[in-house]
Amino acid sequence: MAENGEEKLLAVARHIAKTLGHNDNMADDILQIFSNFDGRFSREKMADDDRRNSAALELTLKKLERQISQYVAADQPIWSDSVDAAAFLEAIDDLIATIREWSPMAGDKSVGACLIRAEDLMQQTMFRLEDEFRTLVERGGESLELSRAFRSESNGNLSFDDDEDDEDEDGVIGGDGEEEHEIPTAQPITDYDIIIDALPSGTINELHEIAKRMVAAGFGKECSHVYSSCRREFLEESLSRLGLQKLSIDEVQKMPWQDLEDEIERWIKAANVSLRILFPSERRLVDRVFYGLSAADLAFMEVCRGSTIQILNFTDAVAIGSRSPERLFKVLDVFETMRDLMPEFDALFSNQYCLFLRNEGVTIWKRLGEAIRGIFMELENLISRDPAKTQVPGGGLHPITRYVMNYLRAACRSRQTLEQVFEDNAGVPPHQSKVDDRASSSSMSVQMAWIMELLESNLEAKSKIYRDSALCYVFMMNNGRYIVQKIKDSELGSLLGDDWIRKHSAKVRQYQVNYQRSSWNKVVGVLKLESGSLAPNVAVKSMKEKLKLFNIYFDEICKNQTNWVIFDELLRDELRTSLTKILLPAYQSFVGRFQNVPEIGRHDKYIKYDPEDIEARINGLFQGNRGSGGGRK
Repeated sequence: MAENGEEKLLAVARHIAKTLGHNDNMADDILQIFSNFDGRFSREKMADDDRRNSAALELTLKKLERQISQYVAADQPIWSDSVDAAAFLEAIDDLIATIREWSPMAGDKSVGACLIRAEDLMQQTMFRLEDEFRTLVERGGESLELSRAFRSESNGNLSFDDDEDDEDEDGVIGGDGEEEHEIPTAQPITDYDIIIDALPSGTINELHEIAKRMVAAGFGKECSHVYSSCRREFLEESLSRLGLQKLSIDEVQKMPWQDLEDEIERWIKAANVSLRILFPSERRLVDRVFYGLSAADLAFMEVCRGSTIQILNFTDAVAIGSRSPERLFKVLDVFETMRDLMPEFDALFSNQYCLFLRNEGVTIWKRLGEAIRGIFMELENLISRDPAKTQVPGGGLHPITRYVMNYLRAACRSRQTLEQVFEDNAGVPPHQSKVDDRASSSSMSVQMAWIMELLESNLEAKSKIYRDSALCYVFMMNNGRYIVQKIKDSELGSLLGDDWIRKHSAKVRQYQVNYQRSSWNKVVGVLKLESGSLAPNVAVKSMKEKLKLFNIYFDEICKNQTNWVIFDELLRDELRTSLTKILLPAYQSFVGRFQNVPEIGRHDKYIKYDPEDIEARINGLFQGNRGSGGGRK
């Protein structure tokens, strides 16, 4: 111990001399000064010590070269034999310790030369250790080939494949003759809260021992890189087998919509499996392989970065793509998937190396919310810009009414998500104060009310292209009734509220009153007799003229309005009943008085309709062309 301590003291003195001296002569002068205080620092003593130290290092180095070279040059994997693996690791430990011990004496030329040889040997050793590390990872991955284990079920869930046909050498763990392990099996799952051991436990332990030596030798990054390259390939293959293609943002945006819909379904499955099963399993694996080592976080980032970016790039392409309204429902699916996976992003990607992945995930998720709001803006534009050019035959339902109402009803199935999206939107929409004065209105209810207002304004503009005012009111009656009924029996009703429904139901009733006034008032008015006394001949002539006009007006209205449309059967019956109650008593009263005038003579040639005929003609109204706006869906 004393001798070893003296060697270290001499080494330190030599190191000080080399550090302070700008050349060999200055260093020798400094050592000469030291020798004046202690004879052990004399030139002769130092020379003897250098030769002795150099000889000892040379002897140790030759021994290590013999031990290590046989393994470095071996054709077979070293870890195929546990005895060889243990001996190789022990030799590496000795080499690391030797370099550390002798590095303070590197100033000595002969020791320095030996250390250069030792570093070269260490480099060769690390190259071979990398190869062994890679072989172990790849061999372990083949024995538990998870990408084969995953398969897609028809119900969209996942299970592990346990087909007997797949029992082959890929199920072997370890070398030849070792025990075989079957791939673990499970029923189709919807709960992703599982962790899979991607490598056998024995292999993990062996990898950990290698990783410790590589990190100790200063090759931690190299170890991380070789590990991540192997596991990265596994993840990429797993995503491929789950059906997720490697697509650029440009390729996604150029996809036909039907193809993109299918790709989104595959993306949802792959994203859930990746963030809930594969990535947590990789985190667990990397923590075991690099237990206690600083390389773990870096290795995990390098393993998952490519697959995570692939998942996020697809999401981003969907977010920045077309704002066409029909895309809403698939974009909602992507948004909800990302929202539900945010806890996984937080848990997995919180360290310094992975934080950028977590932040990118949050950014793209927010961008999806912007896309959803943009789609609703495009829907608003579609409604506002829909031209009032072509009449709907018979005043029936306009296609835009059916489209918008069915669209909103379908959208409200995702009410919770949409409320989150609209609440996240900073600021108050400029149209909010115009739509609803209730301070408690949610952003989504304001949005729905605004769309209803736009639709109503558009329909009013379209109604003006009908020249017949009565048909204009029929058109508004049909579309208004359809809107109210679609709202009452869906989530839209709770969003817009009872007051909104009552207000617009009253509008529909007013359209009905306006229709009756504009179409039938003149018919009923003809049947009114002048008050006061008229000369008999004047009264007879007036009644004949009125009855003639009634027949003309009634025939004209019935001829025209038979082809008009009232799509709702209940509304149609209500309207016919109302017309019968208005017209039939007035007609019967007029005809009764007419028949009691003796001066008229034969009445048959003036009375064209019996009361039953009037009622039958009214019941024949609004038959319409059932294939053109008359059907209700």
